[in-house]
Amino acid sequence: MPISSPSSVAQAFLPAAPRFVSACLCLFSLSAQPVPHPPNPFSLKLPEGNYNVTLTTTCPTSVYAESRRLMLENAPPGAHTITVNIRDSHLPAPPLNAPGGERVRLNDREANVLHWDDQLTLAWTAPCVQDLTIAPVPATVPTIFLAGDSTVTDQPKAPTTSWGQMLPRFFKPGIAIANHAESGETLKSFITALRLDKILSQIKKGDYLFIQFGHNDMKENWPQTYAQAATTYKQYLRVLITEARLHGATPVLITSMHRRNFGPDGRIRNTLGEYPEAVRQTAAEEKVALIDLNAMSTLFYEALGPEKSPVAFGANGKDATHHSAYGAYELAKCVVAGIRAAHLDLANYLVEDVPPFDPAHPDSPEAWK
Repeated sequence: MPISSPSSVAQAFLPAAPRFVSACLCLFSLSAQPVPHPPNPFSLKLPEGNYNVTLTTTCPTSVYAESRRLMLENAPPGAHTITVNIRDSHLPAPPLNAPGGERVRLNDREANVLHWDDQLTLAWTAPCVQDLTIAPVPATVPTIFLAGDSTVTDQPKAPTTSWGQMLPRFFKPGIAIANHAESGETLKSFITALRLDKILSQIKKGDYLFIQFGHNDMKENWPQTYAQAATTYKQYLRVLITEARLHGATPVLITSMHRRNFGPDGRIRNTLGEYPEAVRQTAAEEKVALIDLNAMSTLFYEALGPEKSPVAFGANGKDATHHSAYGAYELAKCVVAGIRAAHLDLANYLVEDVPPFDPAHPDSPEAWK
């Protein structure tokens, strides 16, 4: 199993490498000797886009990209290729006098995070990377765009982790995952902050848009972004669905996972109101693929039970909404199971070392100790 958080990643990253500004292929040949205490992970300034990174390793290692995205898990010695998406906050300028903006409206939490800068950043858990090659991928390579909230986003700091940053581990090279989710987001704010505009400036035919909102949309004490489940919430879901389809992409709706809230009978209690059902209804009405993470999270949490389930959540269970690396990893496996169940063509890009997953029989938390 992968390490529980990047805070325990061995400090064995590469020294600064030369930058070839005009080259279409950046190639680095590195000594197999470990670098004992370099100050930073390996970063390289590059234009936004998708890149194939090929690493040759001499020992087993896990590899992370950008803000703690798990790309390879305990990969054996040899050559391995991963496809990494990088981006910045710039937007194409709107026409004169037209509404919009030239940048995504990032919040204070996003200052200096690795997934919004102009660099590709890598880190690994063992000092045995011998060679590293970075090359841009063809524009035809499909991208999975993730739109969602804090339970999906690339959480920049340990120990909190989301399923979105665990998901890349389950895909082969040749498909990229662009995680545009952010903490506190709702369907309304995702649009007004120009985050949807950023996705629409890049999404193309053959891509996918995964959509998971609800945790924050339901907050009536946030009147500017509150959306009533049966009406405005469903209409905003349709906006994202329609925009994806207009660009030739495939929308996929995902119900929000439950919070950790057990009743006296040891069963999970619904704290999300009618929002998961509104997603199911919208998927059926719009003939959109559905990944019912809400239903699968019930099975997952109840399999652990009230006593053991805190291990799947942040702050040893004191955080009932956000997840540990273990919890995020298991939820990512639920998403993979949902991809397979929905018979999406996307399933052809899944790695072959992950067997079918039953959330009622999750991996043992003890493997993460």
